[in-house]
Amino acid sequence: MPSPIPVTRLLPTDFGLLVGVCSSPLTKHTGALTLRVPNRTVPTKLASRLWSSVIYWRELRDLEPIGSGGFGLVFKGSYLGETVAVKRVKCAKNKLASRQSFWAELNAAHLRHPNLVRVIAASTQANGDDVMGESGDSVIGTIVMEFAGEMNLQQVIYSPAEPLRPESYATDIVRALQHLHSQGIVHLDLKPANVILTRNGVCKLADFGCSVKVETQHASVCRSEIGGTYTHRAPELLKGHEVTPSVDVYSFGITLWQMFTREPPYEGDRQHIIYAVVAYELRPDLNKDVFSPTGPGCVFKELIGRCWSAEPSNRPTAEQLLTELCELSL
Repeated sequence: MPSPIPVTRLLPTDFGLLVGVCSSPLTKHTGALTLRVPNRTVPTKLASRLWSSVIYWRELRDLEPIGSGGFGLVFKGSYLGETVAVKRVKCAKNKLASRQSFWAELNAAHLRHPNLVRVIAASTQANGDDVMGESGDSVIGTIVMEFAGEMNLQQVIYSPAEPLRPESYATDIVRALQHLHSQGIVHLDLKPANVILTRNGVCKLADFGCSVKVETQHASVCRSEIGGTYTHRAPELLKGHEVTPSVDVYSFGITLWQMFTREPPYEGDRQHIIYAVVAYELRPDLNKDVFSPTGPGCVFKELIGRCWSAEPSNRPTAEQLLTELCELSL
């Protein structure tokens, strides 16, 4: 069974213990005192900063399904007067992987950053089955997040009618990575589909189901099996080596290439691509017109090449990337 969410990460210091009918992974539903989100009398601004181990199910309304994936469903709805996205994590064929994905989603739940999708509340309880119209038999947990936008970066890239600002989007993504890495968190699944665009054109990094925590920015953690998307996965991960923040920089390089070319990075058989990336340093084509001396991506060609270097130590850090991107935008 997963361990409880630490109480010290749940609520601001000005919140106490409240009595109410609610769901919490920290306690059984016995009517005793328990942590819960505030009711409507709490100012919206304060409620919007809340990260709680409780979902107050009666405040979760107007849910409509907007997406699905390997680990469950995503809904759009209203919670405490705020538009939210609700991820319902279900037990896939690999129960352990499903549980790991749910708890990994909460690695960055305590963080507040303009380029990260904010977690509002989460619970391992299934009290919301009636609200969500589902059976809770296979539910591992539910996560309530801010509703950041209607579109992700992948949809924008592959929709010719949609305007795309690679320089601005790249800076937003790197700001998110810099903050994550400074907090000892590696995303491990950075790709256009996991970047949400707000109505104001701001990028927010989402989906932490593959993330891991490391003690410091330069520390590493070894894992025999790493999730994520193979087209954006660093070669050292494909070889089963250690996880460091530089793997996110590699993924950023692939994503940045996609933003300029508006093309998929590879075509062909999955195993052949993985083998070529590891054995022959296969990378997307940097000889396209967009990277020519007269193309808009010409100044980014060298930067992309450094990001996806086969040697992790040759890649810039997120902090270095942010400095370079800010200088390029001047």
